[in-house]
Amino acid sequence: MNFPILSTLIFLPLISSFFILLSRDKTNNISSIYISLFSSFATFFLSLFLWYSLDFSSPKFQFVEEQSWINNFIKFKLGVDGISILFIVLTTFITPICIISCVNSVKVRIKEFLIAILVLETFMIGVFCSLDLVIFYLFFEAGLIPMFLIIGVWGGARRVYSAFKFFLFTLLGSVLMLVAIIVIYWLTGTTDITQIYEIKIPKEYQNILWLAFFSSFAVKMPMWPVHTWLPDAHVEAPTAGSVILAAILLKMAGYGFLRFSIPLFPIASEYFTPLIYTLSIIAIIYTSLVALMQDDMKKLIAYSSVAHMGYVTLGIFTLTKQGIEGSIYQMISHGLISAALFLCVGVVYDRLNSRMISTYGGLVNYIPKYSFLFLIFALAALGLPGTSGFLGEFLVLTGTFQKSYLAAMLATFGVVLGAAYMLWLTKRVIFGVTNNPDIKKLNDINKSEIVMLVSLAFLILFFGFYPLPLMETFNVSVNSLITNYETALISN
Repeated sequence: MNFPILSTLIFLPLISSFFILLSRDKTNNISSIYISLFSSFATFFLSLFLWYSLDFSSPKFQFVEEQSWINNFIKFKLGVDGISILFIVLTTFITPICIISCVNSVKVRIKEFLIAILVLETFMIGVFCSLDLVIFYLFFEAGLIPMFLIIGVWGGARRVYSAFKFFLFTLLGSVLMLVAIIVIYWLTGTTDITQIYEIKIPKEYQNILWLAFFSSFAVKMPMWPVHTWLPDAHVEAPTAGSVILAAILLKMAGYGFLRFSIPLFPIASEYFTPLIYTLSIIAIIYTSLVALMQDDMKKLIAYSSVAHMGYVTLGIFTLTKQGIEGSIYQMISHGLISAALFLCVGVVYDRLNSRMISTYGGLVNYIPKYSFLFLIFALAALGLPGTSGFLGEFLVLTGTFQKSYLAAMLATFGVVLGAAYMLWLTKRVIFGVTNNPDIKKLNDINKSEIVMLVSLAFLILFFGFYPLPLMETFNVSVNSLITNYETALISN
């Protein structure tokens, strides 16, 4: 294909943001909303076409675009495979949902908010398309800026504190990765990922370079004990900000482990597996227990995200087919489920201006449509069979059992805790006693909220019963990743 589809996919939202900037909306921001919706849906359908056009039988990067940059020192190189395409589609699917949600939840500076969302979409898609270390790093870090503004400008009462905490944690964690990229260029003479795969990193450098990349990915994931920025960021962020943060930004770190940590540093990945197992198990159990103690719905869901990301890192570093496929499936599934749960919190927050669990109770009696959808998302979050949340955890645990019985048993205990805090939340909010008289005056979900929540519920149930489209997409790429990893270990 001669058409630069990846560049178009990346820069279409950015170009649209300039049109919004130049629009002359005075009060209702209708032009800005229409431009952003048109742009986001066009990007989504373009990503679907890209997914449809991908050759799933080939593990190679496809639709590759390459342009020299900075006197051939760095290449602007893009490409996708069966792993990255799913994260691109997830990103382009979640973005229009965020734009629709902001119409109800964002009351000031909507025009600027839409620009921040579209610019962030450009950076997120760029992360999943990059085939050059420097380009990846630029996109990876550039996403901090619009997210920092989304939290700091449109967030809650402690928005400035939360925004700076988010920014400093993630930026400082990435400084070592930048140093590691410079070292890799010094060792190999290139920052082209595909060339570095062929050249191989000398084994005496792998451990230190792996730790440098790990410092960035662990914070962004986030892994215990560098997870403390996430609950604050979620609580203070507007609904759309929480949705993007949970659904997409956290997945960039998991993608980084798959794209860089394992293929570039296979010996180090094997060496540090016990460390990952330990941190992942602590994250799963500890943050699940913390979630049980929360009285804020957003904080509870935020801590549950840390626990679910613990399953992702555990699955990736089992370095087995089931474990890695389970971690990818878990990331896609969590992107849908967490987005839905944060939207549900946003729906009732817009009506009663409270996130406290004690504010609610007996919602099923007054807003049944909302309650039914909330129940679906809660059951998916605890991994009920028939929802997408089940298969990812099942595959991760299957892969973990092949490597460590102890780690698998402890991780299985986390599933029980996950069921406990989600059922506890559902019981109190949906089926509890109604002590707040304002509950009786609530209006059920409107048309825009139905569109958002039903679309997410449909995909969660569809991929729960029929996972084949996702599994077929990344199957060959995962097989290639594992084969190359095992070959590298044998040769060393």
